[in-house]
Amino acid sequence: MAEKEKRSRRPNGASSIYLGKDGKWHGRVTVGVRDDGKPDRRHVERKTEPEVIKAVRDLENQRDNGRVRKPGKAWTVKTWLEYWVEEIAKPYVSENTYDGYEVDVRVHLAPGLGAHRLDRLAPEHLERFYRKMQKNGSAAGTAHHVHRTVRVALSEAVRRGHVTTNVAEIAKAPRLEEEDIEPYSIEEIQSLLLEASKLRNSARWVIALALGLRQGEALGLKWEDVYLDAGYLRTRKNRLRPKYEHGCGDTCGRKAGYCPERQQIRREFKNTKSRAGRRTIGLPDPLIKLLRKHQEEQERERAEAGELWEDKGYVFASPVGGPLIPNTDYHHWKKLLQDAGVRDGRLHDARHTAATILLLLGVPDVVVDAIMGWEPGGAARMRARYMHVTGPMLRNVAQQVGRALWGPPAAGGGKEAAPAAAGPAEPN
Repeated sequence: MAEKEKRSRRPNGASSIYLGKDGKWHGRVTVGVRDDGKPDRRHVERKTEPEVIKAVRDLENQRDNGRVRKPGKAWTVKTWLEYWVEEIAKPYVSENTYDGYEVDVRVHLAPGLGAHRLDRLAPEHLERFYRKMQKNGSAAGTAHHVHRTVRVALSEAVRRGHVTTNVAEIAKAPRLEEEDIEPYSIEEIQSLLLEASKLRNSARWVIALALGLRQGEALGLKWEDVYLDAGYLRTRKNRLRPKYEHGCGDTCGRKAGYCPERQQIRREFKNTKSRAGRRTIGLPDPLIKLLRKHQEEQERERAEAGELWEDKGYVFASPVGGPLIPNTDYHHWKKLLQDAGVRDGRLHDARHTAATILLLLGVPDVVVDAIMGWEPGGAARMRARYMHVTGPMLRNVAQQVGRALWGPPAAGGGKEAAPAAAGPAEPN
């Protein structure tokens, strides 16, 4: 014991290891200076001497590598996530991104992992949590979105020194099977356009199928961004999903969106931030003609609405000039598919279809990227995801391979020539 007591006497600031009166081994490590100027000396305790030596060495390594957690009361996962989503994320991300974060934290992460201390959260905790989510009925896509949210939140915790490692970057993300998307064929597109021609705002669906505009881009399009004489349009605004709060003091017993006195608390649109998103797209002549007709019809609606008309300048508007609601727009798409006798699909599949048509036409990649609004860094990945190899393309390639290997079809008989090299001749 005398030897151990002698070993515990170290210079000021040096780490110390000693056996306490409680029968446990203790270690103290100076890792820096607190805000008040006093040494920041951390304490660890373990049951055995080798365990506390290892803990002290680990803490010293964290100190030397600048990875020591900040002093103060330890965060729980719940308190950190709630602080992060409201005080850090909310002021800097878009409304839609914040909504996704907030739901992930409130509905999934805080109830499922909130009791853990933030600095003791392990990759295995996350992996077990994802499995439990899916076992309880959550889709793989939901679990994957939750994983992305907690990864962003923990990255900020690491940056601020509250934890030393982002365990979400170590944990295996929920497996997400990539959906096999089949773009609409030319025949299906023609059926959709024929049915759409019977509808109000019919140009809305032509814009989607021919130009591949995202829903927010199409619904946020204003006449000031459409140049019919010059034959192009510019995408500069995105329609946001509405968000409401009660105007009745929460006494109606309904959700805020169905409150008779509901109040809109979110702006209608946001300006497109990325350079790729702010793009110029040429208009085919038939679409220019259709948009002129659409403009005339809207002028008639303006005259009929009189003082009720909301002069907001939207290309696709309600009968009184107001913005269209994205959820209603989605249901109109579903009804269009049904009425046209075309297989069901997402509204975003129209964008896949437009990209595939560009591929069929042999449009250069750089032009495709500009039309679709893809960032240069991820354009190749987006092309691979959105532009689908179709049956006609495959048949065309097959014919080219056939001509290369077997030569052109024989004259007259329609049969193809024998292969030039069919292997060694059989013996007589």
